[in-house]
Amino acid sequence: MLNVTDLVVNYGAIQAVKQVSFEIHTGEIVTLIGANGAGKSTILQTISGIMRPKSGQMTYLGHPIQKTSAPKIVQAGISQVPEGRHVFPGLSVQENLQMGAFLRKDRSAIKQAYADVYQYFPVLKQRRHQDAATLSGGEQQMLAMGRALMAAPKLMLLDEPSMGLAPIFINEIFEIIKAINAAGTTVLLIEQNAKKALSIADRGYVLASGHIKLSGTGQDLLANQAVQQAYLGG
Repeated sequence: MLNVTDLVVNYGAIQAVKQVSFEIHTGEIVTLIGANGAGKSTILQTISGIMRPKSGQMTYLGHPIQKTSAPKIVQAGISQVPEGRHVFPGLSVQENLQMGAFLRKDRSAIKQAYADVYQYFPVLKQRRHQDAATLSGGEQQMLAMGRALMAAPKLMLLDEPSMGLAPIFINEIFEIIKAINAAGTTVLLIEQNAKKALSIADRGYVLASGHIKLSGTGQDLLANQAVQQAYLGG
Protein backbone atom coordinates (compact mmCIF):
# COMPACT_ATOMS: atom_id res chain seq x y z
CA MET A 1 0.00 0.00 0.00
CA LEU A 2 2.75 2.47 0.97
CA ASN A 3 6.43 2.38 0.04
CA VAL A 4 8.81 4.91 1.55
CA THR A 5 12.27 4.87 -0.01
CA ASP A 6 15.39 6.78 1.11
CA LEU A 7 13.30 9.52 2.74
CA VAL A 8 15.23 12.60 3.88
CA VAL A 9 13.40 15.41 5.73
CA ASN A 10 15.01 18.55 7.13
CA TYR A 11 13.96 21.03 9.80
CA GLY A 12 15.91 24.03 8.55
CA ALA A 13 19.54 22.96 8.67
CA ILE A 14 18.78 19.91 10.84
CA GLN A 15 18.30 16.56 9.11
CA ALA A 16 15.46 14.99 11.11
CA VAL A 17 14.94 11.93 8.89
CA LYS A 18 17.92 10.30 7.20
CA GLN A 19 17.50 7.87 4.30
CA VAL A 20 14.54 6.06 5.86
CA SER A 21 12.90 3.20 3.93
CA PHE A 22 9.94 1.06 4.97
CA GLU A 23 6.75 -0.43 3.58
CA ILE A 24 3.19 -1.05 4.65
CA HIS A 25 1.03 -3.76 3.12
CA THR A 26 -2.74 -3.56 2.82
CA GLY A 27 -4.49 -4.74 5.98
CA GLU A 28 -1.49 -4.47 8.30
CA ILE A 29 -0.86 -2.67 11.55
CA VAL A 30 2.70 -1.35 11.32
CA THR A 31 4.35 0.54 14.17
CA LEU A 32 7.31 2.91 14.29
CA ILE A 33 8.92 3.01 17.72
CA GLY A 34 11.78 5.11 19.01
CA ALA A 35 12.77 7.74 21.53
CA ASN A 36 11.46 11.32 21.45
CA GLY A 37 13.21 13.23 18.67
CA ALA A 38 13.91 10.12 16.59
CA GLY A 39 11.92 11.50 13.66
CA LYS A 40 8.70 9.49 13.99
CA SER A 41 6.20 12.37 13.87
CA THR A 42 8.17 14.02 11.06
CA ILE A 43 7.69 10.89 8.95
CA LEU A 44 3.93 10.92 9.55
CA GLN A 45 3.65 14.62 8.72
CA THR A 46 5.61 14.03 5.52
CA ILE A 47 3.35 11.15 4.46
CA SER A 48 0.35 13.41 5.17
CA GLY A 49 1.70 16.19 2.97
CA ILE A 50 2.10 18.63 5.87
CA MET A 51 5.88 18.58 5.42
CA ARG A 52 7.89 18.17 2.22
CA PRO A 53 10.83 15.76 1.95
CA LYS A 54 14.22 17.01 0.86
CA SER A 55 14.66 13.80 -1.13
CA GLY A 56 13.40 10.25 -1.41
CA GLN A 57 10.19 8.72 -2.66
CA MET A 58 6.80 7.88 -1.19
CA THR A 59 4.50 5.68 -3.26
CA TYR A 60 0.89 5.10 -2.20
CA LEU A 61 -1.16 2.51 -4.12
CA GLY A 62 1.37 2.76 -6.93
CA HIS A 63 1.32 6.57 -7.20
CA PRO A 64 4.09 8.95 -6.02
CA ILE A 65 2.81 11.33 -3.33
CA GLN A 66 5.91 13.23 -2.18
CA LYS A 67 4.69 16.36 -4.05
CA THR A 68 0.97 15.87 -3.40
CA SER A 69 -0.93 18.41 -1.28
CA ALA A 70 -2.38 17.42 2.10
CA PRO A 71 -6.06 17.71 0.97
CA LYS A 72 -5.41 15.49 -2.04
CA ILE A 73 -3.65 12.95 0.17
CA VAL A 74 -6.76 12.85 2.38
CA GLN A 75 -8.94 12.42 -0.70
CA ALA A 76 -6.71 9.55 -1.82
CA GLY A 77 -7.45 7.73 1.44
CA ILE A 78 -4.79 8.68 4.03
CA SER A 79 -5.97 10.28 7.29
CA GLN A 80 -3.84 11.34 10.24
CA VAL A 81 -4.77 11.44 13.91
CA PRO A 82 -2.31 14.07 15.21
CA GLU A 83 -0.30 13.95 18.40
CA GLY A 84 -2.12 15.93 21.08
CA ARG A 85 -5.54 15.25 19.49
CA HIS A 86 -6.21 18.87 18.35
CA VAL A 87 -9.99 18.80 18.50
CA PHE A 88 -11.76 22.01 17.50
CA PRO A 89 -12.84 23.88 20.68
CA GLY A 90 -16.11 25.74 20.45
CA LEU A 91 -17.50 23.08 18.09
CA SER A 92 -19.63 20.19 19.28
CA VAL A 93 -18.53 16.57 19.03
CA GLN A 94 -20.80 16.12 16.00
CA GLU A 95 -19.40 19.26 14.33
CA ASN A 96 -15.85 18.01 14.90
CA LEU A 97 -16.78 14.75 13.20
CA GLN A 98 -18.37 16.71 10.37
CA MET A 99 -15.02 18.44 9.77
CA GLY A 100 -13.51 15.01 9.10
CA ALA A 101 -15.94 14.51 6.21
CA PHE A 102 -15.28 17.98 4.76
CA LEU A 103 -13.97 16.65 1.42
CA ARG A 104 -16.71 14.03 0.98
CA LYS A 105 -19.84 14.58 -1.11
CA ASP A 106 -21.90 11.39 -0.73
CA ARG A 107 -24.45 12.20 1.99
CA SER A 108 -25.65 8.64 2.48
CA ALA A 109 -22.06 7.42 2.93
CA ILE A 110 -21.38 10.25 5.40
CA LYS A 111 -24.50 9.28 7.37
CA GLN A 112 -23.19 5.71 7.53
CA ALA A 113 -19.77 7.02 8.65
CA TYR A 114 -21.42 8.76 11.62
CA ALA A 115 -23.14 5.48 12.53
CA ASP A 116 -19.84 3.58 12.29
CA VAL A 117 -17.99 6.12 14.44
CA TYR A 118 -20.71 6.07 17.09
CA GLN A 119 -20.56 2.26 17.09
CA TYR A 120 -16.81 2.34 17.79
CA PHE A 121 -17.17 5.18 20.31
CA PRO A 122 -20.60 5.08 22.02
CA VAL A 123 -19.55 7.84 24.45
CA LEU A 124 -19.25 10.25 21.50
CA LYS A 125 -22.88 9.62 20.59
CA GLN A 126 -23.89 10.40 24.18
CA ARG A 127 -21.87 13.63 24.05
CA ARG A 128 -22.50 14.59 20.42
CA HIS A 129 -23.95 18.02 21.31
CA GLN A 130 -21.23 18.79 23.87
CA ASP A 131 -18.34 21.21 23.21
CA ALA A 132 -15.37 19.03 22.23
CA ALA A 133 -13.07 21.04 24.52
CA THR A 134 -15.01 19.82 27.58
CA LEU A 135 -14.32 16.13 26.91
CA SER A 136 -11.76 14.20 28.93
CA GLY A 137 -8.39 13.44 27.35
CA GLY A 138 -9.44 9.89 26.48
CA GLU A 139 -12.71 11.08 24.96
CA GLN A 140 -10.87 13.71 22.91
CA GLN A 141 -8.56 10.97 21.59
CA MET A 142 -11.61 8.97 20.57
CA LEU A 143 -13.02 12.06 18.86
CA ALA A 144 -9.76 12.65 16.97
CA MET A 145 -9.83 9.03 15.77
CA GLY A 146 -13.51 9.30 14.86
CA ARG A 147 -12.86 12.50 12.93
CA ALA A 148 -10.15 10.72 10.90
CA LEU A 149 -12.52 7.81 10.22
CA MET A 150 -15.11 10.24 8.80
CA ALA A 151 -12.80 10.71 5.81
CA ALA A 152 -13.14 6.97 4.99
CA PRO A 153 -9.40 6.30 5.07
CA LYS A 154 -7.75 3.28 3.56
CA LEU A 155 -4.63 4.10 5.64
CA MET A 156 -4.85 5.70 9.09
CA LEU A 157 -1.79 7.37 10.61
CA LEU A 158 -1.90 7.44 14.42
CA ASP A 159 0.55 9.70 16.26
CA GLU A 160 0.94 8.81 19.96
CA PRO A 161 -2.70 7.86 20.62
CA SER A 162 -2.05 6.85 24.25
CA MET A 163 -0.12 9.98 25.26
CA GLY A 164 -1.36 11.39 28.56
CA LEU A 165 -4.20 8.91 28.93
CA ALA A 166 -5.19 6.88 31.98
CA PRO A 167 -4.51 3.11 31.68
CA ILE A 168 -8.22 2.30 31.28
CA PHE A 169 -8.42 4.57 28.23
CA ILE A 170 -5.15 3.23 26.80
CA ASN A 171 -6.49 -0.32 26.76
CA GLU A 172 -9.75 0.85 25.18
CA ILE A 173 -7.97 2.88 22.49
CA PHE A 174 -5.79 -0.09 21.50
CA GLU A 175 -8.79 -2.41 21.33
CA ILE A 176 -10.50 0.08 19.02
CA ILE A 177 -7.38 0.34 16.83
CA LYS A 178 -7.52 -3.45 16.41
CA ALA A 179 -11.23 -3.29 15.58
CA ILE A 180 -10.72 -0.52 13.00
CA ASN A 181 -7.96 -2.58 11.40
CA ALA A 182 -10.07 -5.74 11.42
CA ALA A 183 -12.82 -3.79 9.60
CA GLY A 184 -10.41 -3.09 6.74
CA THR A 185 -8.37 0.03 7.55
CA THR A 186 -4.59 -0.29 7.34
CA VAL A 187 -2.80 1.39 10.28
CA LEU A 188 0.57 3.07 10.73
CA LEU A 189 1.08 3.62 14.44
CA ILE A 190 3.59 5.80 16.29
CA GLU A 191 3.54 5.13 19.99
CA GLN A 192 5.75 5.78 23.03
CA ASN A 193 4.20 2.74 24.71
CA ALA A 194 6.34 0.41 22.60
CA LYS A 195 5.21 -2.76 24.38
CA LYS A 196 1.55 -2.02 23.68
CA ALA A 197 2.23 -1.00 20.08
CA LEU A 198 4.31 -4.09 19.27
CA SER A 199 1.76 -6.37 20.90
CA ILE A 200 -0.89 -5.42 18.30
CA ALA A 201 1.42 -4.78 15.32
CA ASP A 202 1.97 -7.17 12.44
CA ARG A 203 5.37 -5.58 11.88
CA GLY A 204 7.48 -2.84 13.41
CA TYR A 205 10.43 -0.59 12.71
CA VAL A 206 12.78 0.86 15.33
CA LEU A 207 13.83 4.44 14.57
CA ALA A 208 16.85 6.10 16.21
CA SER A 209 18.42 9.44 15.32
CA GLY A 210 16.51 9.60 12.05
CA HIS A 211 17.55 6.10 10.89
CA ILE A 212 15.78 2.71 10.83
CA LYS A 213 17.88 0.53 13.13
CA LEU A 214 15.80 -2.65 13.32
CA SER A 215 12.72 -4.17 11.73
CA GLY A 216 10.72 -7.34 12.17
CA THR A 217 7.38 -8.76 13.21
CA GLY A 218 5.81 -7.24 16.31
CA GLN A 219 6.47 -10.43 18.26
CA ASP A 220 10.10 -10.67 17.10
CA LEU A 221 10.79 -7.09 18.21
CA LEU A 222 9.04 -7.70 21.55
CA ALA A 223 11.43 -10.61 22.12
CA ASN A 224 14.53 -8.73 20.92
CA GLN A 225 16.89 -8.08 23.83
CA ALA A 226 18.15 -4.73 22.47
CA VAL A 227 14.57 -3.51 22.01
CA GLN A 228 13.64 -4.72 25.50
CA GLN A 229 16.53 -2.85 27.08
CA ALA A 230 16.01 0.37 25.11
CA TYR A 231 12.21 0.63 24.96
CA LEU A 232 10.50 -1.97 27.10
CA GLY A 233 12.16 -1.46 30.45
CA GLY A 234 13.85 -4.86 30.21
